[in-house]
Amino acid sequence: MAVPIRTAVATLCAGLAATLCTTAPAHAERHDQTWTVSEAPRAPRARISLDETTGALSLSVTRGGRTVIDPSPVGIVTEQADLSRGLHLVRRKDRRVEERYRTRSGKRLERRVRMNETRLSFATSAGARLDLVVRASADGVAYRYVLPAGHGDVLGEASAFNLPADADAWLGTYRVDNEGQFNQYTAATAPTGEYSAQALFATEGGYTLLAESDLTGAYSGARLAHDQGTGTYRVKLADDRVHTDGTLATPWRAMITGDLATVTRSTFTDDLAPASQVADASWIRPGTVLWTWLAGGKEAGQSLAAQKAYVDYAAERHWPYEAVDAGWYFKSDAWDTTDPDWQTDSWLPQLVDYARAKGVGIVVWIHQRDLDTPEERAQWLPTLERWGVRGVKIDFMNSEAQPMLQWYDAILKDTAAHHLMVDFHGSTIPKGIQRTWPQVMTMEGVGGEEKRTNTAAHLTTLPFTRNVIGSMDFTPGAFQRVGLRPDSDAAEAGLAVVYESGLQMFAGTPASYDARPLARAFFDQVPAAWDDTRLLAGRPGQEAVLARRSGDRWFLGGVYAGAARTAEVPLSVGPGRWLVETVRDGADGLVQDRRVLRGGDSLSVDVVANGGFAGIACPWHPGITTCYR
Repeated sequence: MAVPIRTAVATLCAGLAATLCTTAPAHAERHDQTWTVSEAPRAPRARISLDETTGALSLSVTRGGRTVIDPSPVGIVTEQADLSRGLHLVRRKDRRVEERYRTRSGKRLERRVRMNETRLSFATSAGARLDLVVRASADGVAYRYVLPAGHGDVLGEASAFNLPADADAWLGTYRVDNEGQFNQYTAATAPTGEYSAQALFATEGGYTLLAESDLTGAYSGARLAHDQGTGTYRVKLADDRVHTDGTLATPWRAMITGDLATVTRSTFTDDLAPASQVADASWIRPGTVLWTWLAGGKEAGQSLAAQKAYVDYAAERHWPYEAVDAGWYFKSDAWDTTDPDWQTDSWLPQLVDYARAKGVGIVVWIHQRDLDTPEERAQWLPTLERWGVRGVKIDFMNSEAQPMLQWYDAILKDTAAHHLMVDFHGSTIPKGIQRTWPQVMTMEGVGGEEKRTNTAAHLTTLPFTRNVIGSMDFTPGAFQRVGLRPDSDAAEAGLAVVYESGLQMFAGTPASYDARPLARAFFDQVPAAWDDTRLLAGRPGQEAVLARRSGDRWFLGGVYAGAARTAEVPLSVGPGRWLVETVRDGADGLVQDRRVLRGGDSLSVDVVANGGFAGIACPWHPGITTCYR
């Protein structure tokens, strides 16, 4: 018989002291059990409490003794049992998690994981079992549920996050394509509704970004449900019933925690994810991409002649890739894909050969409906590999329900097997996927350049929300969309650094680049993989200035919301003297400035209203005159 999900959580305990072992009761009249997990004394600390009366679990997080997450309900409900109450401890097991891994894209390529893990095993009086696994690192806390075989389908979670009512909150209204706008509220004043699981809060303990990791077709995607007037954000699954078979480990419920710089450069969701499933990743190569869809859609030129011209431009600029978007295979409805020679009806193989001779790789758009069965994938993917296509941009999944997540599981294995890099559009967000499947170079899941409703405040919030989770296909560089984008030309150039993407899709037209030679020259320099990332200055909704290192050069990008100003940015890129070249907005177009500064000096840049800048800093020595190579 199905067990209803418990809706009231008022009985959950709060504010109990703890250690890794069960401690003495906080009050003489109670005998609640408590445990804490942390990676270091000043790092985020999780406190798990078991209420002696109800047998309900709660989890809170502090940092430096200050509140991050108030005591919040923890638990899960299945067909067989309500595992959010009536629990007692069976055993506890602790272990240290230390790993090193290397990625093909992201904020930095070399990663090191240091976490402490506590696994608390609970049971009900009827013998139903629940393991709560909690991990803590220097930049976050996460937990997941592990259930033994025979638990039946999952009906929902009791999981929630209780924030102080007055905590600042930056929230995106939930959409199935994850393309909502981020807006600022307080935790309690946010309107009643559903929000993206990537929610940012500021409390006395610092910033906390809620997130999810290791989401697969074994489970269901999460969103946050909120009632105005409370600081509670409940986990709501995309499916009313999650079908399970055997042992279940749910996705991690992650809280990335620290000062804003720590949250921005965190790789916590990747660190929680399983190791790479691709043994040889040498074929996976990030890079910048000429993408012309926003230059006029299909009218931009879905023909061999037009696409050859785009390839010529990418080759001239030394941009590694050119993307062919929707429209190139509309004739496929008439193709007989059972014929071994069906691909001869397409001009794409000729384009791939032409581009290869010029050192340019081709990425092609394809609709998810054309890859949604094993038979279709067996037709398309080997063919694209045989043609020499380097990557696929798969669009319109628009779901985080379990059946679609199972499709993701299949397409990830198949694209890896056929050496195709992937850009998912109309999609979920990364959630650790790029560690496990490194051919995923980027994902949309963002209110990006295509949207005509973006605000400068939204642009300055994304580095602290969506892009923290993983690579983000915002598609910057649409200089031709004057009046349709909220930022200045210099800010638009800077977005190529502010936003990280393993395939950085430049959304402008060749004519718009040629009309802005300083932006074009900057784009020529920008890589798509980084050795390190630092936040130089920022406040969500107001400003974001990031530095990303490639080799011995730091690339700088800044975007601002609001009035014109002279920005003062600390050049926190290391000791020594640096040649700094910046591109800013001038009275008659873009202007370039050069100066020599010491690490830690203030970099002054004049910024127009809703403007920004782009720049490069390289080690200075006598005789060096530019960082451009």
